[in-house]
Amino acid sequence: MYCVRTSQITEETIKNSRFIGIIAPCCTEADGIALLKQFAAKHPNANHIAFAYRFNTPNGIKLRYFDAGEPRGTAGKPIYQHLEGKNLVNCIITVIRYFGGIKLGAGGLTRAYAGAAKRVIEASTLIPFVEYQSLRLKIAYNQLQLLEYQLRQIDGKIVAQDFSDCIDIEVSIPAERFDQFKKAFPAG
Repeated sequence: MYCVRTSQITEETIKNSRFIGIIAPCCTEADGIALLKQFAAKHPNANHIAFAYRFNTPNGIKLRYFDAGEPRGTAGKPIYQHLEGKNLVNCIITVIRYFGGIKLGAGGLTRAYAGAAKRVIEASTLIPFVEYQSLRLKIAYNQLQLLEYQLRQIDGKIVAQDFSDCIDIEVSIPAERFDQFKKAFPAG
């Protein structure tokens, strides 16, 4: 599986219709919906805002695609097929269409939306998807430096920390290194 490092935008005009492809990383469906609202606010005069997303969840892949008023199966599904074909997760592809007055037909729409998805993926930097697991720990202050060192060794990170008589800390660790971390860190 792969994901995208940063957002990308591409644009193409086909028979006077403007197609703007946007790919953006996001981790949850709520994040994806928030992005869609931002795109809709930024493009209030767009005729169609079609999209597709895939998220890796503990229960498997969560997906959705939407034609946004285009004929059924001509927008969202072609976008989704490129996400699935590249095995991309935790991202959303949105294609914004400004209608140019010339109808493209079902085949033309399918090619236009699929082409926009393909171009925006090609413009992106794809990185391997890394699944993380969270772990909460209570550690003494003198263990913090060792914890930070161990996390750097396995590409882990501190997500939250609360300082009181001890440190209540939440870490995020690549799933494939979770057991290694628990063995290497005394409080783990």
